[in-house]
Amino acid sequence: MEKLKETARFALEKLKEAGADKAQVGVTEGLVEEFNVDAGEFSLIRSVFSSSIGMKAIKDQKKGTIALNSLDPADVAEAAADCVRAAESGAVDPAVTISSEKQNADFTDGVLTCEKDAFFDSVIRFTEDVKREFPKIMLEQVIAEYSCGKHVVANTNGVLLTEKDGSYNISVMYSAHDGEKTTSFNYFDVETLDPHADLMDLGMARTQFARAEAELEAAPFNGKFLGTAVFSPICMGDVVGVITGSFCGDYALIEGTTPWKNSLGKQVASECFSLSVIPQDDRVICGEKITADGYRSENYNVIKNGVLESYCLTEYGANRTGLTRSKSTSGCVEVTPGDKPLEEMIAGIEKGILVCRFSGGEPASNGDFSGVAKNSFLIENGKITRPLTETMISGNFAEMLRRVEGVSAEALIDGSGVMPYVAFGGVTVSGKAGETEE
Repeated sequence: MEKLKETARFALEKLKEAGADKAQVGVTEGLVEEFNVDAGEFSLIRSVFSSSIGMKAIKDQKKGTIALNSLDPADVAEAAADCVRAAESGAVDPAVTISSEKQNADFTDGVLTCEKDAFFDSVIRFTEDVKREFPKIMLEQVIAEYSCGKHVVANTNGVLLTEKDGSYNISVMYSAHDGEKTTSFNYFDVETLDPHADLMDLGMARTQFARAEAELEAAPFNGKFLGTAVFSPICMGDVVGVITGSFCGDYALIEGTTPWKNSLGKQVASECFSLSVIPQDDRVICGEKITADGYRSENYNVIKNGVLESYCLTEYGANRTGLTRSKSTSGCVEVTPGDKPLEEMIAGIEKGILVCRFSGGEPASNGDFSGVAKNSFLIENGKITRPLTETMISGNFAEMLRRVEGVSAEALIDGSGVMPYVAFGGVTVSGKAGETEE
């Protein structure tokens, strides 16, 4: 860590010598131990070392940034001069600044040494368990990684924050096959601190694989109805992305495109819906300790019982809008689970769809969206009745959040957050043909 601190101090010195009024740098070193499975067979084992530095210079209230993958002093000095030149040619922007964090700190999290043999054995056991328990599942690709890193953030305001962490991650892409029948691919990711972990117990793996085998009997849906869409925990990432980006993020607030402008303290969702950013939660593996702006990261509520408590603004966005900077820039989130099991929640749905993967473009600024529900199932009279081939769904995210009909007690805890199933009313489901069904 001392080497990274020295590099950070050197970079700040060169930025000041080049004429920066203020400057901030981030220096990182990392190691990834990786092995891959492709089409059910081990295909790659490698170790990857990396180092990088990012610089920000402010001169005459104009910003320049630069990044490079070398910590060599000559390269750093040259990049610092280029960074200041970039600032000199930039546009004046009163909102640009650097962190004014008052409390420096050193953070350590996770596991800092890799038990490679144990993790390799866990991945082998996982592939064998899949073949035995779910013979129709093809593991298209499994990327298993141990990653660890060191990171330093320093600036000319005296900020010096350091972090070192390490964890194990497995990313799985899979499909089901039975003779000539195949399904579209699906995927999940999980993170753990235990190299001996039974990977079948993580990431709802068994539920995912069982649904994929059922999807081999998928058939088209003919018709159209307005009903309830139950988004799976993985699909809820799309909804959360709209909330934190299109409704609460820098661009949406600066440009005024969000439907939630001037909505702090107001009801924007159903009372049963709460969303928090939780990088410091014990259920998050190696969560953010230092924000992208160079502050200590903290948990905070975005929506609490339907009420908008905070936007998701960087320091720059806060300066541009006159609002408050968010306590974290992390993507680690929790949608608070409810008190009803999924089965009971679905029992109350007359007509709907269980969406297990969604493919669609960016929603409109007002929240309108349309796209294809993949790996999904029809819900009729309180039961999941049959798997569907690709089916169109459309609606408006802002209205859907006001029409949340239920949040499941079950939740996916994958090391990056906590996500339950959420039932949204007011979603249009469209098949290949047919009149609107009542």
